[in-house]
Amino acid sequence: MEISTERTGAGGIVRPASISESVHQRIYEKLMALEISPGARIPIDGLARELNVSQTPVRDALNRLEREGLVRKAHLVGYSAAPQLTRKEFEDLYNFRLMIEPESARQACRNLTPETLLRLELAAGDMKNGEQPADRNSRYSLFARADAHFHDEILKIAANEVVRQALSDQHIHLHIFRLMFHSRVTQEALEEHERLIGAFRAGDADAAYSAMHDHISRSRDRLVAAFE
Repeated sequence: MEISTERTGAGGIVRPASISESVHQRIYEKLMALEISPGARIPIDGLARELNVSQTPVRDALNRLEREGLVRKAHLVGYSAAPQLTRKEFEDLYNFRLMIEPESARQACRNLTPETLLRLELAAGDMKNGEQPADRNSRYSLFARADAHFHDEILKIAANEVVRQALSDQHIHLHIFRLMFHSRVTQEALEEHERLIGAFRAGDADAAYSAMHDHISRSRDRLVAAFE
């Protein structure tokens, strides 16, 4: 397995990222790209051989992915990929989002400060700026995490921890991005996020509500094709 690198320190010295982090990222990408099928068993020894590492970082990565909702662990069975969303679960999640997130966007707009607006702009920028991996799976997987982070930043600013925790517990963004692997999903989401940021910059709480409602509705329409 090729270990990724990261820059650190004032001198820009390049050092290897941790093996555990690299293993986690690789397994995460395989799950998101459906290289590991939903519901499939995940043998630790097989992954360790494939990635040319010991079983310890694989086990650590799977434990972390279990907390993130992408992996499940059963007694005497071991690890398996989380099952894909059913059509009913998909519809329920989007109905829930439409009830919660537009109002959270409106409240976040009312709570905005220059500092929190900058946080949102940086989170939105993470989805389109900076050095991007050449591998398509890696780009898509990173976008899914960045998208989740952007939405979570809005919920933080809205300052309702009950709502934020409820959405976090569902791991919504990671599950919906597993449904369809297509550039349209990312490009259109970027455009919709720009409209959201525009509403926040303008301090228009009603426009923020509308932009979030439109974004979630369009996301649902893009992804429902996965069930057809």
